[in-house]
Amino acid sequence: MQNIYHKIVFLTGAGISEESGLATFRDADGLWNKYDAETVASLCGFKENPPLVHQFYNELRQQMFVAQPNPAHLAITYLQQKISADVHVITQNIDTLHEKASTQNVWHIHGQINQLKCLSCGKISETWGYSTPNSSCPYCKGKLRPNIVFFGEEIFFSSQIENLLKNVDLFVAVGTSGTIPPASSFVCEAKQHHALTVALNLERPANFDNFDIFIQGRVSETLPLFVQDFF
Repeated sequence: MQNIYHKIVFLTGAGISEESGLATFRDADGLWNKYDAETVASLCGFKENPPLVHQFYNELRQQMFVAQPNPAHLAITYLQQKISADVHVITQNIDTLHEKASTQNVWHIHGQINQLKCLSCGKISETWGYSTPNSSCPYCKGKLRPNIVFFGEEIFFSSQIENLLKNVDLFVAVGTSGTIPPASSFVCEAKQHHALTVALNLERPANFDNFDIFIQGRVSETLPLFVQDFF
């Protein structure tokens, strides 16, 4: 099939990472049932108990360090290499599985597990090691926090995402429940600019009515087939 799409945006959520063995946050057996979200994922929680927050993300960092991309991640990379279209990935995930799959143009709107941000100078440093409240910025020796979007904070790259959605002609949501703002509204923005919208997920997303095509199943199985058959 000849490709007729020139600006393609994938939105990836927890479902794509879960199939690489990573725990989700909101599912019935997710991390928020084991940890209080406000304690480990809010600015107030970080200020009140920095050791606990650092430890929480240290544990996630080690899990995410060893995780490997699955066929769904690799399918996006394959598509980028197969066609001449401009293909971007907006991910809600803080792991680096897209990077491990050699995917290009990845936008981490919720931050990255392997990054720390200085509370003094604002610079970002990368590490797969452990951080503590005593860890210091390599640039100015200031205190560090995980470079993760805490509850109540703005997503990263909002202006870039807005521009992507204005120009997209194919929007594909992969492994996302459609419940978490502002990402849950991205499909509406894409439709307003006349994009074809596709969802691949194990269950119907909450914003199901906004998608032209819904493909149900494990995304590690459905996305490679979609890429193979659709382009």
